[in-house]
Amino acid sequence: MNLRPLYDRVVVRRLEAETTTKTGIIIPESATEKPNQGEIVAVGNGALTDKGELRTLAVTVGDRILFGQYSGTEINIDNEALLVMKESDILAIIVDDCDKQEGAA
Repeated sequence: MNLRPLYDRVVVRRLEAETTTKTGIIIPESATEKPNQGEIVAVGNGALTDKGELRTLAVTVGDRILFGQYSGTEINIDNEALLVMKESDILAIIVDDCDKQEGAA
């Protein structure tokens, strides 16, 4: 994929929605919503501040994120559905337990 977003935009690959509950009940595809979690696959150079300086983004390629249900613009590149959104549309970075332990060491 040769795609580099501009400024404070990021390209996100949606993570697959769960098709079964924790108790083992299978959820039909028609009843599932689009997942609101994804993985960053490309980031822009940063946001321009009021002073014209470039502020780097808080997310990096490979981060798992949480975003709003209607955030971003869907695009298709190489038969893959991706989202392009501004960094401000990202609600949180998902941190695994093992990532926390590595940061504490």
